[in-house]
Amino acid sequence: QVQLVESGGGLVQPGGSLRLSCEASGNIFNLLSTGWYRQTPDNQRDVVATITVHGRTRYADSVKGRATISRDNAKNMVNLQLDNVKTEDTAVYYCRLFLLGKPSYWGQGTQVTVSS
Repeated sequence: QVQLVESGGGLVQPGGSLRLSCEASGNIFNLLSTGWYRQTPDNQRDVVATITVHGRTRYADSVKGRATISRDNAKNMVNLQLDNVKTEDTAVYYCRLFLLGKPSYWGQGTQVTVSS
């Protein structure tokens, strides 16, 4: 059974930076794509950024130029660096491991609040 544990959330001032980390248990991390998603109370869970096994990245338009996703297959970790944060970045951030056509693995989420 794969478990994902996110860390790094909290309160950040507008214009600041945050770094989220997600560590996966098990031994399949380097076989799956991974990514970060976020959800606000009145919205669906939306993709923020994804990265494939081979390092190909994709970003939501709302974070392009501000976000960097990276993975360390040796450590079973995926990270998200988000710079110049805005109040609209406030959400619960979730880590996901996935393979198209197969069930996904999700973390429990970490709250990010952008406020002065």
